[in-house]
Amino acid sequence: MTSTLAHVLIGLAGPWPGSVDTDESLDRQLAFLDAPVRSDVVVRAGYTAGLFAAVLAGLVGVALGLSVQAALLVGAVGGTTVVHAVHRGPAALAAVERTRALCAASDLVGRVVLHARLTAAVEPAVGFAARTGTGPLARSLDDHVRRAAGTPASGLDSFAAAWRPWFPALERAADLVTTAVDAPASERAELLDHARSVVVRATRERMASFAADVRGPATALYAFGVLLPLALVGILPAAGVAGASVSLTALALGYDLLLPAVLLGASGWLVVRRPVTFATPSVSRTHPDAQVPWWLPVLAGLLTAGLSWAVTLAVVGAWAAPVVAAGTGVGAALVARFRPAVAVRERARAVEAGLPEALSLVGRHVRDGTSVEAAVRTVGEELSTETGALFAAASGVQRRLGVTLYEAFLGEFGVLSHLPSPRTRAAATLLSVAAVEGRPAGETVVTMATQLRELERAEQAGKQELAAVSGTLANTAAVFGPLVGGATVALAARIASVETGAAVGPAFAVPGLGRSSGCTSSSWRRR
Repeated sequence: MTSTLAHVLIGLAGPWPGSVDTDESLDRQLAFLDAPVRSDVVVRAGYTAGLFAAVLAGLVGVALGLSVQAALLVGAVGGTTVVHAVHRGPAALAAVERTRALCAASDLVGRVVLHARLTAAVEPAVGFAARTGTGPLARSLDDHVRRAAGTPASGLDSFAAAWRPWFPALERAADLVTTAVDAPASERAELLDHARSVVVRATRERMASFAADVRGPATALYAFGVLLPLALVGILPAAGVAGASVSLTALALGYDLLLPAVLLGASGWLVVRRPVTFATPSVSRTHPDAQVPWWLPVLAGLLTAGLSWAVTLAVVGAWAAPVVAAGTGVGAALVARFRPAVAVRERARAVEAGLPEALSLVGRHVRDGTSVEAAVRTVGEELSTETGALFAAASGVQRRLGVTLYEAFLGEFGVLSHLPSPRTRAAATLLSVAAVEGRPAGETVVTMATQLRELERAEQAGKQELAAVSGTLANTAAVFGPLVGGATVALAARIASVETGAAVGPAFAVPGLGRSSGCTSSSWRRR
């Protein structure tokens, strides 16, 4: 939960008098979100927001010409909806955050497994995984590790038990890691690999199951939220000709308020039901490579809007100029504002894409007796990808500053100090550990490369499972929806012009056509 949202809730909660009842589930959700507000603040804020929404909806209904009874009904429905949305908001946000957190389960278990290969101990491996991770899952593991300090437990079992309701495979993986550490050395590697594969396989199966389960609701959303409204829009001109009047107020309320609200709620319900998702690199507003002067988006938007206005005015007409200018101006401003951040994210993705190959090469060099530092330098020279350039830059920083491999990657002047890629940072941390272990760590680095390949395949499989559903919705929204809307507007304009010509009769004349337009229109209507 952001600080801005917390301040809004506190501001809304202030005017509500008296005490309110809360429940423990809301407290747990706010604690998981690390929200700086209490549950009673959320409840009072929901009541205040609902009251404001009810009054506003009722006034809007009266202004649109509704009766007093209808306006009261609209206000009651709107207010109740807002109260429920605010009170259930933390649960939805917690579900989304939990889904995002579970995308890191494979990475986290992989770091535990890889470090356990080097140390053959659970406690150092779990502490390493907690320190080198980011996000709710790593923070939760770190909390359990700190609670287990001074006890025979490592914190891994309690952590897996806490996340069992949402991801049971974590508990199975934790049991395998504990068993592998106590097993003979000849069996340890197989058990650790099995622990890692359990989580990767569970992630892939959950994504496939979700894609199968969501196809029905998504199809219903597509049918009743997209196709049916488009079909109704298409018959509006014919309905007018047939004498069926459609109120402009009802049309505006249905298509501009009710339909978007229903689609937003249904889409949110589908998003909350996701069992796991794969997070994209997150670029913060304070990232040095994503900063843009405030005037640049404004200037780009104004220039684009002015040019679009002039071109549309000359090519299409005056009625389309404001619409095109507003759309292109806002779009250009957004591109100018967020294009640098997109470039940072694309570079992070490019580095992650080449990470398995780079780690595999480093592991082979180390296994053959080369030091990790020399292997990183060699791979940086061999690869022409973004990952190779990153390794070459890290080797250069280490050589010029005389620092460790960890400092070269993750230090104050490290090459990863401004790269928003938790996966790459975890790999760099493991390389720094491998630099201390030496030649025995070569096989571990190769195993990490294999793990990253498996994670990439799992991500691609999940995306492909959902591509058919999401692609249909996206194509309809981007192509077919505007086509149907444009055809409907053109048809309505044509019918209106025909009716006008028929009403004027033979006296109506169109320049260049003489007085025959009225006869043509009348004969068209008779036919």
